[in-house]
Amino acid sequence: MKKAMSGLLALFLAVLLSGCNQLTQYTISEQEVNQALQKRNNFEKDVGVSGLVNAHIVLSDLTSQIGREEPGKITLSGKANINVSSLFGPQQAEMLLKMKAQPVYNAQEGAIYLHNLSIVDAQVVPEKMASIVKTLTPYLNQSLQHYFNERPAYLLSADRSKGEALAKKLAKGLEVKPGQLVIPFTD
Repeated sequence: MKKAMSGLLALFLAVLLSGCNQLTQYTISEQEVNQALQKRNNFEKDVGVSGLVNAHIVLSDLTSQIGREEPGKITLSGKANINVSSLFGPQQAEMLLKMKAQPVYNAQEGAIYLHNLSIVDAQVVPEKMASIVKTLTPYLNQSLQHYFNERPAYLLSADRSKGEALAKKLAKGLEVKPGQLVIPFTD
């Protein structure tokens, strides 16, 4: 009987503490961030070196890994379809991109932005296009930085849930944990 009561008490405390956790923070899962990225996944840009090479780039299939590869960072993976116009005529290529960024919470907007984004790896298909596409990579990197500095990767909405509405009102920053973004309500 005593063991059963101890077990029930422990279970009650665990439920109580997990409830307190919901009152002190809001957690956004990797899956939720990926769904938001898919909805806002409309990066399209013309980049290049005037007279030498120009490219129309469309980013797709964007997914995130939160805090797994590097603490405090989000790793993004995506595909860039590239239509190149150069002295060699029109060509097409695909880049498989891996990027890292620092998630930053903007309390006034209730938005999470990805700052300091940088391309850390780019695989080009077909390989014969690698040298042409690599010359465009710094321009693409700069464009992506600007894009994610201006547009949120995730926007809190009071309409989605009570927890998210509370987070939008009381948020005091952002913590990056493996697989999730945590918005604490207190300092």
